[in-house]
Amino acid sequence: MNLQARITPSVTDQIPLFFVVMTSVLQIAGHKTAFGNATWQETHPTATHTAPPVQQLLAAGATVVGKTHMDELAYSLNGENVHYGTPVNVAAPGRIPGGSSSGSAAAVAAQQADIGLGSDTGGSVRVPASYCGLFGIRPTHGRISLEHARPLAPSFDTVGWFTRDPSLLQKVGQVLLSNPASATIKFKPRWLVAKDAFALAQHETSEAIYETLSNEKFSAVKATLGDPTELDIAAGLESEGLGKLELWMDVFRITQVGLCVGGGPCQP
Repeated sequence: MNLQARITPSVTDQIPLFFVVMTSVLQIAGHKTAFGNATWQETHPTATHTAPPVQQLLAAGATVVGKTHMDELAYSLNGENVHYGTPVNVAAPGRIPGGSSSGSAAAVAAQQADIGLGSDTGGSVRVPASYCGLFGIRPTHGRISLEHARPLAPSFDTVGWFTRDPSLLQKVGQVLLSNPASATIKFKPRWLVAKDAFALAQHETSEAIYETLSNEKFSAVKATLGDPTELDIAAGLESEGLGKLELWMDVFRITQVGLCVGGGPCQP
């Protein structure tokens, strides 16, 4: 963790705590955004703006205590980095922390920070949260500004966060999700379970998912959203000659790295 990237709050209000910002995705003015790659850091200029989520938390009283490592180019869910090493997972010593927001999760789990900011494109907050025993959330796409953030796959990218307890997770949400424009969106809440997607997981994993959904802990969720509705998210692909869902998993992996890391339209 880069402890030189410390910023004190502008006011002390809702969140008079510490938090860690993910090194190489969210920008902090006066510091470089390395994107998990040493060459990238050397060849890109120092940031001149601070990302809105960071500014929001500073205004709420939080303090930036450091910038953390991540998977190289955000392109992994393991949390390992050949340039900077692998952040230690104190919740499971000897095991990987998960990624790509590995450093933020590891720092919060180790009580080096109360709040960890990260990005989530295909699980980069949710995976390390589960590996490090934390609460983590990926909000609705577009709900939090990604201005002055390094994109990976803009139609999937989101800003998420980690905490060790649910009450603080909620407090952070009250700050980051307070955008009046998006708060006016009205929709009927639904709880959808992608049956065909879960079927691609190992049998034991799929069983564990469905057992969890029927657990008493989800009673509050059911009270709000009702019973989950199963659906096949890839229904119609084969009939249209577009292949099976598992084929599109590889298409997603290839196109996101080809466009955003390989010099396509995502390039700043």
